[in-house]
Amino acid sequence: MAEPIVVERRIAAEPSVVYSYLTDSERWARWQGESAIIDATPGGMFGLVMGNGMRVRGEFVELVPGRRVVFTWGWVDHSGLPPGTSKVEIDLVEEDGGTRLTLTHIGVPDDEIGPHVAGWNTYLPRLQALAEGGDPGPDPGDSEQPLV
Repeated sequence: MAEPIVVERRIAAEPSVVYSYLTDSERWARWQGESAIIDATPGGMFGLVMGNGMRVRGEFVELVPGRRVVFTWGWVDHSGLPPGTSKVEIDLVEEDGGTRLTLTHIGVPDDEIGPHVAGWNTYLPRLQALAEGGDPGPDPGDSEQPLV
């Protein structure tokens, strides 16, 4: 396994606002994916259908309101990183009236690092735009597959 992926973002919104986009199905799907199932409780389901139809599955491991969200991550449709084989930790720290978001993705195989770095660098600016009151536009790609 490679070193963890770490992506940081400064967001001009309070941590509680950013947290709300990480713990609500409708809000999550506005910045990543075409649809989401978010059961933000320890052991609850984390599921996305991405714009290209690929499905992500995991479960929530830890939630600290306004401060931290941890869930497992993997692809239903891709054997290179199956569900439950990696973990995403998102830490939110209040900073100068806004939030410093640090996302750490652990357990990603070497050959999956590039696509995941590109993915997080595509989607975190979309989260930032929403949390700051903007509109990121439609998710890149399109899909009509239901989340099942």
